[in-house]
Parts: sequence; structure tokens; C-alpha cells
Amino acid sequence: MEKWQKLCLISELSIQKTLDCGQCFRWEETDGVWRGAAFGRTLRLAERGDTVETDAPEADLPLWREYFDLGTGYAEIAKRVASGEFMTAAAEFSAGLRILRQEPWEALCSFIVSQCNNIPRIKKIIAELCRLFGDPLGGGMYAFPAARTLAGLSEADLAPLRSGYRAKYIIEAAKAAADGGLDLDALREADCGDALRELMRLPGVGLKVASCAALFGLRQYDAFPVDTWVKKALREYFPPDFDHRVFSPWAGVAQQYMFYYIRHLQSKN
Repeated sequence: MEKWQKLCLISELSIQKTLDCGQCFRWEETDGVWRGAAFGRTLRLAERGDTVETDAPEADLPLWREYFDLGTGYAEIAKRVASGEFMTAAAEFSAGLRILRQEPWEALCSFIVSQCNNIPRIKKIIAELCRLFGDPLGGGMYAFPAARTLAGLSEADLAPLRSGYRAKYIIEAAKAAADGGLDLDALREADCGDALRELMRLPGVGLKVASCAALFGLRQYDAFPVDTWVKKALREYFPPDFDHRVFSPWAGVAQQYMFYYIRHLQSKN
């Protein structure tokens, strides 16, 4: 018999908002149950009553609490970034959304795949990458392949992914991460600007990809990725000279609130 147990309260974590806001690509929902993988483990989550429940074993609960950033006080962060009518509404609408603490290499590789791409296609490419080169985890799921695994591949090896020009960037990033030229763990402790500059030394990694990798993989909460949705929010609700550093040191959280809320507003039009 399956054993499910409490991970946290629903007031602390919205599964849908957190896993369906463009920061990760390996989670799917079926009949109210979310299933995905991270750190070489699989997980199922569901909202039941006032709690978020999981099928994770007791020993893995600290890892998943870390992954969902449950130790960070988002209620206080929301108060700090809720300045002005738009951001106040965005923070309120996004309550329960948290920044995932993803494995750094997976986040970097995933956002290299994401450039000039749409979410369904990103998910398809990453699923195939894991199926072909990741270790099986059971139930048809696979671990994200290590950098050292992808570093030894050629663009021809990645052809089945249909990732196009991104294949060479995946391999170059994997080589840098595998041989120590890019120390992702060290970048967690670096100044956000320094981390971004180091990531942008990689071929094919511009400011947007670097900012996503820093925010979602390096715990650099001040990174501020600007995609088409955030551009729209900035254009329509902020002055031309707006500087996102007013949200420091939580600019990345503010960005996610912007992103999630502006998509909601657009869907109503």
C-alpha cells in the first residue's frame, strides 16, 4: 500500500504555480497528482485538504524541502517586492509560488535548451535527453545526465533530440562543467554579477539564459531574467527608466511574480 505523508501546508507551497511557471521542465500533472524527478530521485505530489502530500520516503523529505525552498520566508519577501499596484497584485496572485533550488548543471543545460524555444518543445527535448543518456529511475523516468556524460558526446550523438544549433552549446557547457573550467558550486557563493559574467563566457549563453541558470540553479535570488512576458510587464506597468535592482536582494522572486501574473492577465484578454 502506498504511503503518502505531509510535506508542508498548501499555504506554504502551491504545486501548480511553482511547477508550471517556466522554471522547470520535468514535471507533469495527471488527475491532480504531479510527478517528476530531481537529484536522481522521483517524486509525486498532491494537494489534499490543507496540506501538500508526497510519496517520498521519510529520509528524503529534507532534500525535497530544500528543493522547494521551504526554509525561505516568502511571505516577507512578497511584502518587500509588493511596491505599486501591479506588483502588489502580482505578489498576491502568486502566493505559494517558490523558486526551486534545482541542481546547477540541470538548470544550466535546461535553459540552454530553452533559448528561442517553447515550453512543450523544451520538455520534449529534455525528456529525450534524459531517456537517451540518463540513468533509469523506474516508472519510465530517468535521471538528468551528468555533465561528464554529455561532455563525451558529439553533435551527431545529440541529433535525435532535434535541438538544432543548441546541441553544440550543450556539449561545450558540459565540457566546461565536467573539466572544472566552470565551477557551478562556487558560483552559488559568488556575487550575482560575477556569476552571470562567468556563465556568459560559455558559447551560446547570453544574459537571459545566464540569469535563469543563476536564479533557478545557483540560488542567486537577485538574478532577473527578462523574457517576452517580463518585457511586456515592464513595458505596460513600469516607467521607461525602471531599474529592477529596487527589488534587491529578491529581484528574481519579483521577476517570477511578474511572469506568472502577466501571463494570467494576458490569458483573460
